[in-house]
Amino acid sequence: MKETKSKPENMDEYIAGFPAEVQAVLQAVRRTIREAAPDAEEAISYQIPTFKLNGNLVHFAGYKKHVGFYPAPSGIAAFEKELSAFPSAKGSVQFALDQPIPFDLISKIVRFRVSENLKKGKSSPKKRT
Repeated sequence: MKETKSKPENMDEYIAGFPAEVQAVLQAVRRTIREAAPDAEEAISYQIPTFKLNGNLVHFAGYKKHVGFYPAPSGIAAFEKELSAFPSAKGSVQFALDQPIPFDLISKIVRFRVSENLKKGKSSPKKRT
């Protein structure tokens, strides 16, 4: 749960709103995503940290007792077996802060989403603005 109520403008501000031990986990999740998707852009979307690459790639968020990871429904479905040990829903999974965070699995899911979004970007027509 965030300590401040102001809307963060970037990931650094978002992460800074948490206790130090949660900040360390959030920074590690951020680093893991960055390494798996070096071309993705950091943003704040839905008031949580987001990585974008040909659209939303993944989101993550800090809470009092867990980290939420949001790789879209396709990311959850593709790794259903590996994620079965964690509370999850159609497009999200929760990693408890009192348990080891599965950084290798996060990395695999992000790489899957990168591949998926790059294919989507190549096959869909450019939108005019």
